[in-house]
Amino acid sequence: MLDYICPAASCLRCCCLARPSSGRLRVTHKRSASTGSAYWKRYRPFATRQTSPGYGEVFTSLARPGGNITGLSSFVTELAGKRVELLKETIPSMARIGFMQNMGNPVAPPQWEATQAAARALGISAELYDVRNQQDIRNAFSLLQEGKLDALSVGIDAVTQEEAALIVELAAQHRLPTAYPAREFVEIGGLLSYGPSYPDLYFRAASMIDKIFKGAKPGQLPVEQPSKLELVINLKTVKALGLAVPPKILGTADEVIE
Repeated sequence: MLDYICPAASCLRCCCLARPSSGRLRVTHKRSASTGSAYWKRYRPFATRQTSPGYGEVFTSLARPGGNITGLSSFVTELAGKRVELLKETIPSMARIGFMQNMGNPVAPPQWEATQAAARALGISAELYDVRNQQDIRNAFSLLQEGKLDALSVGIDAVTQEEAALIVELAAQHRLPTAYPAREFVEIGGLLSYGPSYPDLYFRAASMIDKIFKGAKPGQLPVEQPSKLELVINLKTVKALGLAVPPKILGTADEVIE
């Protein structure tokens, strides 16, 4: 039997599957390893899907998570760098890029490092904008305008996910080409996104549920990484910004929104 729980009404894409001793399977959302790890450990066994790499608080290791937990992760550090490359290909004259992320999340430092590495390789500069709430986001865009940046890359975090509409709106107001970590941003008007396919992760989670119900021990099931990535482009936004996306990028897009 399944119970579905969401600890926050705005959570978008991280699920936990918990099966307490009663035999019921609990399904909930989990957006970071640092949030409520004690909660997940109350139940056994369960599988989790999370976006943060702070595995030490939840998993012993990815190969053998141990205890009563396993799951899927949507975290891929290298994607932050790839988004910089996509923006550079779309805007050849780009010389300065901003990176917006909640640096209080364990996922943030690796993303920022990947962004910096990609920027250095392309001969451009990268600037960090640490956002912890809605007001930080508004302040960041004011600073972005003053800094005269050519583009922006947004990291994945509960703050940026919850404020997706605001970020997309402000990026449009400032006419700032922006790359996002998930298709949800592009579906509401963002320029482009490159990241894991979340429907695919949920589909694979069903297989884990089946294994647990059949008696598999979660702690012995490896935590799985994303296997399907998707590039989504919004052509309406491309035109509004006066950009010309190279045919090579359009040809490799998984979806082009008209």
